[in-house]
Order: sequence, then C-alpha cells, then structure tokens
Amino acid sequence: MESLSQSTVFAWLSTEGSMSFTAGEQSYFRHNETEYPKGFSRYRILFSELETLNATQLQIINEAVDRWLESLNCKLSLALIKRDCGLNCIEVCTPEPLSAEQIAAISETAFLELFELTFDAPQLSQVGLLVMDMDSTAIEIECIDELAAMAGVGPAVAEVTELAMQGELDFEQSLRARVAKLKGADAEIIDTLCAKLPLMPGLKEMVAELQSHGWRTVVASGGFTPFVNHLKQLLALDAAFANKLDIDNGKLLGTVSGQVVDAQYKADTVLNCAKQWQIAVGQRVAIGDGANDIPMINTADFGIAYHAKPKLVQAADVSINRLNLKVLPYLFQRT
Repeated sequence: MESLSQSTVFAWLSTEGSMSFTAGEQSYFRHNETEYPKGFSRYRILFSELETLNATQLQIINEAVDRWLESLNCKLSLALIKRDCGLNCIEVCTPEPLSAEQIAAISETAFLELFELTFDAPQLSQVGLLVMDMDSTAIEIECIDELAAMAGVGPAVAEVTELAMQGELDFEQSLRARVAKLKGADAEIIDTLCAKLPLMPGLKEMVAELQSHGWRTVVASGGFTPFVNHLKQLLALDAAFANKLDIDNGKLLGTVSGQVVDAQYKADTVLNCAKQWQIAVGQRVAIGDGANDIPMINTADFGIAYHAKPKLVQAADVSINRLNLKVLPYLFQRT
C-alpha cells in the first residue's frame, strides 16, 4: 500500500504501527478481519489494483476516502482485507448503520465501490457453492447473438430477442425461435467462438480464490453446452449446465434437445448441487445479470447482481456495478 502514502489513513493502515490513529478530530482504531468490533456495522471500500490506476485516479481515491471517513464523525475501526484477487479493500466498522446519504457520499466517487457486509454473509473459509450465469456474467458476450452474427442471421435473431423483451415470448419460446434461425449454419462456428470466448474480467481470479477455500463452482446457463463445457475445462469447474444444440453432418439443425435450461432449472441447480455436495445453508451463492436469473438469485442464500438489469438488482442481496468479478470474495467474511 506504499503507493497510497498521500492518504494519512491509508499510510497508517499499511504499516505495522499503533492500534489507533487521529487525523483532525477523527479517531481511528485498527482491527483484524476475524476480530472486528462486535455489534458494529461493517462496510467495505474496494478499488482496483494500484497498477491499473494512474496518479490522478489514485489521488481522487485517496482524498475522497480520507474526506469521507472524517465526515462520519464517529468512532471508526478499520482493517485492510486481504484476498488473492488483486483488488484493494478497506473495512470500515461504525457503531451505527450509515445513512443512505452517507453511503451515497462515497458511492459517487469514481474508481471505487462501497459494499455493506451483513452479519450473515457467507464464510469464505468454509465450503460453499457458487452458481454462475454465463452470458454477460462469466463471459462478456451473449453467445446466441455471436453465433447469429457469424451465421449471417444477426438481425433475424435480434427481432426475436426484441419480442422476448416485450414479453411476447417466454424464455423457451424465445430460445427455440432464435436457435431456429441458425438452421443450416456450419457447426465450425461453435469451435471458432469457443476459441475466442471473452472471459469476464476477474473471472479466473474469483474462481481460483473460491476454489482455494474448497468452494464448489458451477455455471448454469440458458446458452449452449459447448461454451459452458469450455469454461468448465478452462477453470476446473465442478459442473456446467446448458442447452444442447442439435448438429448433423457438420451443420446446425436449428433445434435444441433435452431439458431446456430455463430460469427454474437454474434455480433448481442451486438446490440440487447444494444437496449433492452437502453445502450448508448460508453458503449457497448465485450470481447473474438478467431477469432470467431472479429465481436462481432468490433460491440462493446470497444472491449477487453483476452489472445487472434493474429488476435483478432489486432482487439481489448485493449488486456489483462498477468493478469486476474480483469483488465477489471480498463480499464474504472470515471468522
């Protein structure tokens, strides 16, 4: 944290010095993550890796955090929260919950996000389960749109998508109608897309951190099996579920077979995987970005919206809006 030495609070936290510190009229105390002051409310400020920030951005973060902490005008206990994901995190414990206005004051600062850590947040150091959506959550694209573009039927698929967004088609109807547009396309487009599948920033680090603590990691997608299986192999995931595209003689048939992986299937995946691996209540986590993920989010003990649509944000326990997937392990506690 030496690069943050312009910030008096950061400079104090980053040393092995005293357990208390005073700046102006504000007093601070230091705690370890596993020994936070009981009864206090817990908040975590996260911001990107130092090497990704320029001097101006660092100064903005430094000054904003110092100014915000001083404005709280109460006894504060702080801690540096360490994970192997690469982000920087400061835990701020306050005697009383912060007001919406106080939270908004720091949340408006660029390059960082503030999260409240609830008393029943999952335990990172205990075995847990993470079920992830794929398109626009684990990867940066929507696979059906990319396949359609590669097959030369992008506008036709977009028309079906618009009907679904207007509520004229349910998920299964929309899926089958869009896949039908791919009929006759060369199946090689699947391998081509797999080879360049753009992972969501922070995905590898997030999964590796959870796996290092014995967590089970699963992807459940309304997309297609070649892509989830690619992710499963690449990231050593425990399971992957998606829809099966029918292929014959190297051509897409324009159909899917087997049970459709819809919103309810994804929700059931949380329960089925938790039962299979005997995951304790409180340790079942799901993350997604769209309305189709709401049942899965509601079924999990802890639901996370990732750069999500408004309806999912409302349903989730927490929403990651600015930073990437590296945030997720910092939302869990260690005791």
